[in-house]
Amino acid sequence: MGYFEHIFVALAVQTLVGRITGNWWAAAALASAYFIGRELAQAEYRWIERFGEGLRANMPWWGPFDRRVWTTLDQWVDWVGPLAATCSLALYLSRR
Repeated sequence: MGYFEHIFVALAVQTLVGRITGNWWAAAALASAYFIGRELAQAEYRWIERFGEGLRANMPWWGPFDRRVWTTLDQWVDWVGPLAATCSLALYLSRR
């Protein structure tokens, strides 16, 4: 997925859940949590491959948060973009 595709999917999920529940902040949390979790899981695999000798048991709890495995812009944009977009929409709609 490209930079904007994650944002569009997150906003679509937020819109669907927000319209059903009426809670735009919960919808933002749900949509953002998916992409945050996805990127953290990928960071875990990068850490295991690079520093853990291929074994999950070698990874410390802070492994996915190690900046050494967050090396490219797209790894950051893939979770920051949906988070910023969904929170912005929730803030806008809650003030309307």
